[in-house]
Amino acid sequence: MADWVIVVDDDETNLKMAGHILSKAKMRVTAIKSGKALLEYIQKNPVPDLILLDVKMPEMDGFETLSALRSLDKAREVPVIFLTADEKEDTEAKGLALGAMDFIKKPFVPEVLTLRVRHTIDLDHLQSHLVDEVDKKTKENESLFLHVVSSLASAIDAKDTYTSGHSTRVAKYSKEIARRAGYRDKQLEDIFMMGLLHDVGKIGVPDTVINKPAKLTDDEYETIKNHPVMGARILSNIKEMPELVSGARWHHERYDGRGYPDGLKGQDIPETARIIAVADSYDAMTSHRSYRDPLPQEVVREEIEKGKGTQFDPRFAEIMLGMIDEDIDYQMREKD
Repeated sequence: MADWVIVVDDDETNLKMAGHILSKAKMRVTAIKSGKALLEYIQKNPVPDLILLDVKMPEMDGFETLSALRSLDKAREVPVIFLTADEKEDTEAKGLALGAMDFIKKPFVPEVLTLRVRHTIDLDHLQSHLVDEVDKKTKENESLFLHVVSSLASAIDAKDTYTSGHSTRVAKYSKEIARRAGYRDKQLEDIFMMGLLHDVGKIGVPDTVINKPAKLTDDEYETIKNHPVMGARILSNIKEMPELVSGARWHHERYDGRGYPDGLKGQDIPETARIIAVADSYDAMTSHRSYRDPLPQEVVREEIEKGKGTQFDPRFAEIMLGMIDEDIDYQMREKD
């Protein structure tokens, strides 16, 4: 497909000359006679590969037109070259400051016009291609990271004979609570990752303690209680996502300050950890244990309601209650 150039100039002769030169170079050319007409055209049509924009025009000069053009989301990145007969340095400085790619002097020298237009379009296409490639590689790396994290979460869950898939369910519940709380895009992906890794510290807890069917001794309970600190220490090595530490270290803090390991209270507990705390407790009650099946849904609801403002942040507990009320068939739990 031929590259598409819009030429904007109030002078008919300049429009015809630029159109002739660029058409001869196998480019598609659209001629427009004013800045206002350009803006109207752009709003109703796709953006071109490049805009050649005259500086001196009646009503709306090139600088005003470019400023208005950049305020349109669809035209924010389209390359613009100014056309001018003005030799003043401050004219070029002002144009470049507004985001123009280049200046071409009038009257046109055909070879110069063609080369500069071609060079600018090729450069823009190259930059777009590089951005696409970077985005592609970033997504590939994120996907690989998620697979690694998911595998690690599965390994953590495998230590506990009685809670298959706990980390994944906590991640999903956390993400849904966050979504309903107004989180978007990367925030949602981040909290999902934090949910997957919230129990990573259990790697350092002996299996005999995690899977003990009888009541834990005080020493064993202290060992279990140390898993948030151990998890935070492990995740602190992932410098690319420092926020992972929050979910691991503080998901057992309580809103009333009676949690562990640091006894944080209320808003001092990171928000993401407050979300994960609700999701984690919900899954604990709706999962199989060595001594019981998942609790009845009405009992789980009562416990979440009772914990509002004491164990849980009231806002996120209320969102969890809404999710429970919508789950008429009690599907949101560990399956048999």
